[in-house]
Amino acid sequence: MHREPKLERFNENVLSKYQIYNSLFLTLPFNDIRKTGSLLPLFQEVCEKGFKENKNPSEIVEAFFKKYLDDPSEKDMNDLLFRFIQYIERQVVLFDAIEDAAFPIVNNMDGIGTLRNIKEESESRNQNEKLREFLTRFKVRPTLTAHPTQFYPGAVLGIITDLDKAIQNDDLVKIKQLLSQLGKTPFFKKEKPTPLDEAISLIWYFENVFYQSVSKIYSYIQQNMFDGDSIGNEIIELGFWPGGDRDGNPFVTTDITLQVAKRLKSTILFCYYRDARKLKRRLTFEGVNETIEEIERALYDGAVSESATIKLPLKELKVKLHAIREVLINKHQSLFLDEVDDLLNKVNLFGYHLATLDIRQDSGVHEEVLSEIIAVCEKRGDNLIPKNYKELSDKEQIEILSNVTGNLSADEFDSEDGMGKATISSIHAMKQIQKTNGEKGANRYIISHSEVPQSVLEPFAFLRLCGWDQPSVDIIPLFETVPDLKASPEVMKTLYSNPVYREHLERRGNKQTIMLGFSDGTKDGGYLMANWSIYKAKQELTEISREYDIKVTFFDGRGGPPARGGGKTHQFYASLGSAIENEEIQLTVQGQTISSNFGTKDSCQYNLEQLISAGVSNEIFNHGKNNLSDEDRKTMVNLAETSYNTYMDFKAHPRFIPYLEKMSTLKYYAKTNIGSRPSKRNNNALNLDNLRAIPFVGSWSQLKQNVPGFFGVGTALKKYEENGEFDKVKQLYNNSIFFKTLLENSMMSLTKSFFELTAYMKEDEEFGEFWQIIHDEYIRSKEMLLKVTGYKELMENEPAMRASIQARERIVLPLLTIQQHALRMVQKLQDSGDTERLDEFEKMVTRSLYGNINASRNSA
Repeated sequence: MHREPKLERFNENVLSKYQIYNSLFLTLPFNDIRKTGSLLPLFQEVCEKGFKENKNPSEIVEAFFKKYLDDPSEKDMNDLLFRFIQYIERQVVLFDAIEDAAFPIVNNMDGIGTLRNIKEESESRNQNEKLREFLTRFKVRPTLTAHPTQFYPGAVLGIITDLDKAIQNDDLVKIKQLLSQLGKTPFFKKEKPTPLDEAISLIWYFENVFYQSVSKIYSYIQQNMFDGDSIGNEIIELGFWPGGDRDGNPFVTTDITLQVAKRLKSTILFCYYRDARKLKRRLTFEGVNETIEEIERALYDGAVSESATIKLPLKELKVKLHAIREVLINKHQSLFLDEVDDLLNKVNLFGYHLATLDIRQDSGVHEEVLSEIIAVCEKRGDNLIPKNYKELSDKEQIEILSNVTGNLSADEFDSEDGMGKATISSIHAMKQIQKTNGEKGANRYIISHSEVPQSVLEPFAFLRLCGWDQPSVDIIPLFETVPDLKASPEVMKTLYSNPVYREHLERRGNKQTIMLGFSDGTKDGGYLMANWSIYKAKQELTEISREYDIKVTFFDGRGGPPARGGGKTHQFYASLGSAIENEEIQLTVQGQTISSNFGTKDSCQYNLEQLISAGVSNEIFNHGKNNLSDEDRKTMVNLAETSYNTYMDFKAHPRFIPYLEKMSTLKYYAKTNIGSRPSKRNNNALNLDNLRAIPFVGSWSQLKQNVPGFFGVGTALKKYEENGEFDKVKQLYNNSIFFKTLLENSMMSLTKSFFELTAYMKEDEEFGEFWQIIHDEYIRSKEMLLKVTGYKELMENEPAMRASIQARERIVLPLLTIQQHALRMVQKLQDSGDTERLDEFEKMVTRSLYGNINASRNSA
C-alpha cells in the first residue's frame, strides 16, 4: 500500500525518473552531430525565458542561434530544428513509458472506484444482493476507433512496452539499449496507413492488454461477488471500428471489412491456443490429457489457416472444456481447475469474434444508395421502391422503407464508384462474418447524422433488401449536432410506433441502442450546450423508451480531450441520475485515450473498473441523488443558452474560418499520415459542416488555445455574477456531480492553454482583434471557474494530473515554438515564389504537428 500523497508518488516515480533517464537519453549519439542532445535543454531554457519576456517564436529561435551557434546558415538552423523535433518526439515516448511503469504506484489499485472498493462499500451498506442482481444485467462496452489523435508505428509501441518493463525493473543497461533503439526507429509515416494497418495496430491492444485485463476483472467479480458461481452476463464486451467505419473514409472497402474480421478471429484463436498450450503442460492426467491436446491442435490450425476457419465449433469447445472441468473435480482433486475456469471465462467473454466489428455510414450516403437502388429496381422492372419515392410524403416513404424486402446482390450495381455496390456488399459481408465469427462478430449498423426516421429506416430496408427478412442486426442512429439532439425524441417515437420496426426490436430483446456524438456537438454548439443537449436528450429518450417498454442503451461517441467528450469519463457516468437509463456504458475510445487509459494491463484494469464502479454507484449507492432539482435545472438551461449564443456569435465571426486556415495547423493534418481517413468529409471549400471534429479540436490544441473546451463558459458564469445570482451557480456546482465534472474538464482545457505562444498575433492587422476575443474569454473562464470552485489555481483538486500535464507541456514547448516559427515563415514566404524554402518550412510544420499529436496523450 502506497501511503504518500499521490502528488509525491508522481514526483518520485515519474518526474524524478524522467529527469534521470532523459539525461541519459540526451547523451546518446544518434547521428553524426552529437551536439543535438546538449543543445536541446539550452533551447528549452531560451523558449521559457523568451515567452516570459513577450518575445515571439521567431525571435526566440533567432536568439537561440545567435547565442549558441556561430553564424549558422539557414540550412544548418533548419537541420538542427528538425533534429530537435526528432528528439522531443522520443522524449515524449520516454515520458509515456515512465508514466505507464509507475501507473500502479501512482494510482491506488484498490482505492475509490475499484472493484475491491465496490465490494467493501456494498458490504458496509448491506447492498450485496442488490449489487449481484445489478451485475447480472449491467455491461461496459469500450469500442476502439482509429480516429487519429495518436498513432505510433507498431515498432514504437513495442519499444514503449519494453521500456515500461525495463523501467519497472530499474534495468539501466536495457533502458540504455532501448533508448538507443528508439533514437534510430523512424516515427514519421511516409504513407498514410490503410484501414487494415489501423486495425492491426489496435488489435495489438486487444491481444496484449484487454484479453488479460478483462478476464481478470471478470474472475474477480465471479469469485468475490458471486462465490464462484456463473454470473450469466459478460459484464465487459469489446467493440471495434477500424475496417467497419465507412463514414467519410473511402478506403474502407468490403474486402478490408472481411480481412479485419478474419484478423480479429485469428487473434482470439491464437490467444486461446497459447492458454491451451500452457494448460497441456499441467493437464497430464488420464481423462483430460487427450482432450486438451485435441483443443490445442484445433485452435492452432484455425489460427494459422488462411481463412481462420476452425473445425471445432464454439459450442463444442465449451463442451470439451466443461468435460475437462468435471473430470478434474471428480477424479483429480480439482487440480488446476482455476486455469481451466480462466480459459472457459475467456471463451465465454470473447467467443470466436473477440470484438464486435461495427459498420458505420453517413445518412447522406444512404440517400445516394437509395437512388441507385431505385435505378436497379427500374432496370429489373420490379418496382420494389417506386421511381417517384423522393416526391412522396414522409408517411408514404416510411411505409415503403418499413415493408420492402428483396434479394439484392452487389453485382447488380453498374458503377464501381457509386456507394450502392459498396453498401450492399458491406451488408452481405455482415452476414458472412456472422457465419464465421458468430452473430456478435458484426451485428450493429450505425448511421451518422441521423436527422429523421427515414435515416434509420433506410439501412433497415437495405438489410431486408439483401434477403435478410429478420436481420440479426441492431440499427443504431447517431445524433450529433444540437438540432439533431433536439429532434431525436420525435425520431425515436416515430420508430417505436412503427409496427414493423417494433417487431424487429422485439426480436432483438426489446432493446434499442442510440449513439450520441460529443465531438460534432461541441464543434456545432460549444462545450456547455453540447454536453447539456446530450444529457437532456438522454433523459427524454429514456422517458420515451420506457413509455414504449423499450430498454434504451446509450453509446457515447467520446474523444480523448474534454472538448470531444473525454476527460474524467467515469465521473460523467456516476452522475447521470435515475432519469437516464444506465444498464450499459458504451463509449468510443480513440487516439491517445487508448494508450493512456488502456495501454497497459494495470491502466486497462483500473479504468475498466472505474467505469463499472460508475454504473454501480449511480444505480445503487447514489440512486435518486443525482437528479437535478427544478431550480438547478433552470440554472443549467440558462448557462447552456448563454454559452451557446456566445459560441455561435464567435463562430459567425468573419475571421473564424480564415483564422483556422491561415494561423493554425488545420490544413497540415491531412499531411501527417496518422490516419486513413481524409480530414474533411468532401473536397469542397472548407466550412465547418464538412470539417471533421478531430482536426478542428486538434488545431486549437496545437495553438494552445483549446477554444472548444471552454469558449462561452466564462461569459455564461459571468452573467450570473453580474446579475447578483452567482449563489445559484455555486448551488448547482455543489448539488450536481454532472455540472461539477463539466467544469473540472473545462479546467483541464484551460490548464493546457498557453496564450504566450501566440501573443504575437494580437498585433496582426487581420487577426489581432479575433485573437483578443479568444484571450478575453480564456481569462474570463479561468477567473469564473476559480470563483465557482473556490480553488486558488486550476485543477487544484488533481495535483498529480496537473503535474503530469505541466511536465508534458514543458517537454513540447520547444516543439510548439518551432511549429509557430515555421508557420510564421510560411506566411512570410507565401507569395515570394521561393517554393524550395516554403516547402522546407511547411515540412517543419507537419513534422512538429505529428510530434505534438503523439505528445498530447491527454490533450484538450
